[in-house]
Amino acid sequence: MFALDEKTKFYLCQRPVSMRFGIKGLTNMVMTFPGFSPMSGCAFVFFSGDRRQLKILRWDGDGFLLYQKKLARGRFREMVCKGSDGCLHASYEEIYFLMRGLSPVTMKAENRFRQG
Repeated sequence: MFALDEKTKFYLCQRPVSMRFGIKGLTNMVMTFPGFSPMSGCAFVFFSGDRRQLKILRWDGDGFLLYQKKLARGRFREMVCKGSDGCLHASYEEIYFLMRGLSPVTMKAENRFRQG
């Protein structure tokens, strides 16, 4: 369904992506990665060049879901390996920490805008 949970396999795109890409552009990008299919049910995570935005693409069985997050302040921390053009596997916990602005090593919250 709509949920991203512990059962979902996550793959991080190793190169920055234009946030103008929608479902079609991102599925075409996934198809360029050897051994990956956009319709596998895995979630593919894409970052903007400045790491202030991300998009997550996932096939849910009968269509694609596209999640997007744009930070008001700060950047998503680096989780990619330099010099690689493929996908990096990430766990649900790593994605959760990334989305919340937490570092899994220090458990220190990054300085981000929070309302309320």
